[in-house]
Amino acid sequence: MSDRPTVPLPDTRRLPEQDMLQRAEDFRDLMQSRRTVRDFDTRPVARVLIEACIAAAGTAPSGANQQPWHFVAVSDPDVKRRIRIAAEAEEREFYQRRAPEEWLDALKPIGTDWRKPYLETAPWLIAIFVQKWGRGEDGGKVKHYYPAESVGIAAGMLITALHSAGLATLTHTPSPMGFLNEILGRPADAERPFLLLVVGHPAPGTRVPAIDRKPLSAISSWV
Repeated sequence: MSDRPTVPLPDTRRLPEQDMLQRAEDFRDLMQSRRTVRDFDTRPVARVLIEACIAAAGTAPSGANQQPWHFVAVSDPDVKRRIRIAAEAEEREFYQRRAPEEWLDALKPIGTDWRKPYLETAPWLIAIFVQKWGRGEDGGKVKHYYPAESVGIAAGMLITALHSAGLATLTHTPSPMGFLNEILGRPADAERPFLLLVVGHPAPGTRVPAIDRKPLSAISSWV
């Protein structure tokens, strides 16, 4: 048995079952309204709001509680410009040379191409990095376990927190993304970019593709 110190589990109150169901349904309805946005308003978003959402993401579970993530929040116009130039170069190469036809066909209903103006228009970009290893108390390298899975959970929680706060997001994954290490000064030997999240208010009159989400019966089984 572990001799590590423990604390009481926070918020152990028992809610009535009907209240639990209502909370679950309210949250489901909130998330049903989440949509990826590609047209962002230039209206600023306060740093304190972004900080609160990143702090929420930092509560995500992780392998051995190693918390193998790092978030770089970018609002500097010059840095956003450099990221856009580098991302569009990779995206242009992808769309024109590397992408298989079936992937391009799958993207046609969404209407995307290599142009990414929202990387400059949106007030915030949040680059999420996976830390492949960390440092122990003695300064030595410590291998991180399940880092990609852990960071994926944290990224989902960040998107959820931002949507709950009333902000729109877009998940951007140019490949490769090594330029983010260089532009943002992150160590390439220890970290790799996982996701570039575009954050802000949707532009007035924004429209999104008419898509359906799979019903519960198609995404779940009960045994």
